[in-house]
Amino acid sequence: MTATAAVQRWELYRVLSEPVRLRLLALAAQEELAVFELAELLRESQPNVSRHASALRDFDLLVVRREGTRLFVRMNDALAQDPVVRDALAAGRAMCEADGALLRVSQVIAAREVQSREFFSQASGGKPLEVASELGAYLAALGSLLPRREVAVDAGTGDGRLLDVLAPVFARVVAFDRSAAQLALAKERVVSRGYENVELLHDEIDSKHVQKSLGGKADVVFASRVVHHAPKPGEYVAALAKLCRPSGALVVIDYVRHDNEAMRAQADVWLGFAASELKRFARDAGFERVVVTPVPKSLRGQGIDKELDWQVMCAVAKNAQPAD
Repeated sequence: MTATAAVQRWELYRVLSEPVRLRLLALAAQEELAVFELAELLRESQPNVSRHASALRDFDLLVVRREGTRLFVRMNDALAQDPVVRDALAAGRAMCEADGALLRVSQVIAAREVQSREFFSQASGGKPLEVASELGAYLAALGSLLPRREVAVDAGTGDGRLLDVLAPVFARVVAFDRSAAQLALAKERVVSRGYENVELLHDEIDSKHVQKSLGGKADVVFASRVVHHAPKPGEYVAALAKLCRPSGALVVIDYVRHDNEAMRAQADVWLGFAASELKRFARDAGFERVVVTPVPKSLRGQGIDKELDWQVMCAVAKNAQPAD
């Protein structure tokens, strides 16, 4: 070992001698967490957590990712097998188990959903439901070109806007949402349009009912501007995968990564995704032939998100996805 390497090694021992840093490192190894979430778990101030995280980052022990005004950190897995780091993780994990911080990680992740649930439980009425009167005929004609169009799934249907596209094309459409208020608007749309082939479910994507009734049956699963509301987007895409039949398709419409913090007020947990992230979620969930394409600005409607860049990810399921 050179003199320089010895000094660096000594510095590594020094930076890991602080208990708060050991606990922080153990939590970051458990889950990617925002600085404000780590502050809650460690019961420290955000400036103090940022200072300790910076010290760990200087030694490449943490990987830092900025999203808007929020800073997320996670353990650098490449250093997890270093004997000094391994001992530090064990010590930090023991302290986090003793003070209950590890158990509270799941609560912090669940808290990401609270704003989303509250926002969507208060659906405002009076929104225009009109579409071009002849659009359904055009879609029905287009649908005849699809080789498989028995079953489509609309995950997180909201007020059911996508149903105006799916109902004329597919023989059966199953749409579910966890918000009763949003689902009431979707029902209004279904009734007013006379969609007899649409089934609405007030349920979660990972519920046994949804998985049992739809698992492995859908020709296409759609998730339109839904994934950015999920606390763990990769796991949400994996749950979507379980609904697809072999060689079924997944279509995700979501935002390109952005810095518009105002979207947090719309219960957005994540400020969009890089195309590479969407592709990784799909491949990890067992999809292939993954393609991401941009959505032209003229097609984004007149909502609050019209100025954001949108993208569409399409992928094909490799094999059957077993239902739970």
